[in-house]
Amino acid sequence: MYNILRLNNELLKKLKKYSLQKKFEKQLALFSKNQRHPSLHLELLEPKKHGIYSFRIDRKFRALLIFRTEISSIEILNITLHYQ
Repeated sequence: MYNILRLNNELLKKLKKYSLQKKFEKQLALFSKNQRHPSLHLELLEPKKHGIYSFRIDRKFRALLIFRTEISSIEILNITLHYQ
């Protein structure tokens, strides 16, 4: 089980700016329980050697993260637009 590190102020502002707080919290709760939950669409991004993953917040936004295995934590790096 991984601990989820606190978001930095820039990411908190971005969530608020785009009214994503509730959606993000819901998806983060799903992620905490089951990283392979189908609605997350968790994927390892290219280049894979960097170990950056993304999961879906909604159809438009994704959260980028890394697994910090040395401290058994997950760090959310950014919230980005995702067009399909």
